[in-house]
Amino acid sequence: MDDEIRFYRASERPWGAFSNLFRREMEFEGERFVTSEHAYQAGKARKPEVRQWLMSAPSPSLLAMAAHGLYYWDVAPGWSTNKFGRMRAVLRAKFDQHQDLRALLLSTGTARLVESATVDSDVNRLWGEVNGVGRNMLGVMLMELRAQYQCEDAGGGVLVAAE
Repeated sequence: MDDEIRFYRASERPWGAFSNLFRREMEFEGERFVTSEHAYQAGKARKPEVRQWLMSAPSPSLLAMAAHGLYYWDVAPGWSTNKFGRMRAVLRAKFDQHQDLRALLLSTGTARLVESATVDSDVNRLWGEVNGVGRNMLGVMLMELRAQYQCEDAGGGVLVAAE
């Protein structure tokens, strides 16, 4: 197993499944979503009409671009502090609902997971890395989730990550 697994495009096999743009329907907060990106971004809009507009995007990548371009007054209050908790909950739901994806995540062992973006932007450096620079929050959250599953599988119960 490699010490580091890089992923970015949802179409890349097999690690593209770690992308939030990977097309795998999931349920979250009592609703069905086409991708985990949809489930995550659904919490960003302040107004129902903005949320509906986001959810009607023809692809997950266009949804992400539209959501990143929202005006401040269209973003739900507290989003900047709530978004990481929401992403953790979305990822847990995605991997809980799809055992093949959970198995894929567990198959990575102890490898460092990195969303390796190609375009340099604040968003890409927050959720991943660009040329080795960034916080890689998606990778960090996937590794946290993997550790939780490993602990549960070992009979250790649920591991709660520190904020």
